[in-house]
Amino acid sequence: MKVVIFGSTGTIGKHLIEQSLEKGHQVLAFCRHAEKLNIFSNPNLKIKEGDVFNMDDVASAVKNQDAVIIALGSGKSRKSIVRSQGTKNIIAAMENHGVNRLICQSTLGTYESNENLNFFWKYIMFGWYLKQIFLDHELQERYVKDSDLDWTIVRPGAFIDGEKTELYRHGFGAKAKSLKLKISRADVADFVLKQIGDPRYLHKTPGVSY
Repeated sequence: MKVVIFGSTGTIGKHLIEQSLEKGHQVLAFCRHAEKLNIFSNPNLKIKEGDVFNMDDVASAVKNQDAVIIALGSGKSRKSIVRSQGTKNIIAAMENHGVNRLICQSTLGTYESNENLNFFWKYIMFGWYLKQIFLDHELQERYVKDSDLDWTIVRPGAFIDGEKTELYRHGFGAKAKSLKLKISRADVADFVLKQIGDPRYLHKTPGVSY
């Protein structure tokens, strides 16, 4: 399957590339700086430099793909709008080129999943310290939900280092108890990639956490 990954140089993106290649997908890694992906050498990997704020760059990456994965990050900025505006451009390109399958990585805590959070994440991190990033995630999700695409929004807990275990909870409700509110980056990538050919969470927003 032909898959384009936006946010490919991020901590989730690199796991997405690695695991996609292991599955035999043909991967197009979209990024601003190709040299950050020099660690990969695989004939099924193509790297395209571009800017998600540039519609022509985005359109050329999306064209002829089977699935699109969004794992955009804000870097060190706490006021970035790259997730929402980049996603908006990606959606427009997908609709223009007839590419329907979209898996978008957001965050646990948006909308109804806010009930899953503890005091620290709800009021200190997302309520204050990372408030603008959090609001950008919610706007990103709104753009996805308002589209006519075959979308899935994945809401992971806080990222941690660790191996892929596949021993995580997913699809839990807002009242779910005993969540650890964290998950390894490798397991986030694992769950995201499983959505490509699985309709179980089509037009849904599954949370994923240990």
